[in-house]
Amino acid sequence: MTRKESDNLAQLIVEFYEKLSSWEHGVVRGTGLTPTQMHVIEILGAHQALRMKELAERMGVTTGTLTVVADKLEQRGLLRRRPNDQDRRSILVELTGAGQERFQEHDKLHADLTREIIADLSPEEAACLAACLGKINRVF
Repeated sequence: MTRKESDNLAQLIVEFYEKLSSWEHGVVRGTGLTPTQMHVIEILGAHQALRMKELAERMGVTTGTLTVVADKLEQRGLLRRRPNDQDRRSILVELTGAGQERFQEHDKLHADLTREIIADLSPEEAACLAACLGKINRVF
């Protein structure tokens, strides 16, 4: 790849990130949650119960930061903490029924966005996009 092609790709990645981030903030804004709180709901919705340390690692934050977010979600009835039967020293966090509903609502918005993004792609292009994103995600 030439320097010019690389620079163009970098600009496209930045532009896509900005658009996706703006979309995410826009859909979260109407929920009364912060983007970070919604991110917790997204992760727990996809992975069920996690130890606080695991959840913090997936989010790229400290357990102290996560504790503040989890406290607020717990106060809103969207998350609960429970003892870990496998390791009594740790606490698991999971979504409540209301939290699961929030996850499903938000996940539907993601599915709708995905359909919009791939609407003009051929099946081969959509498969290539999925493969490329999978490789990129493994790097991060």
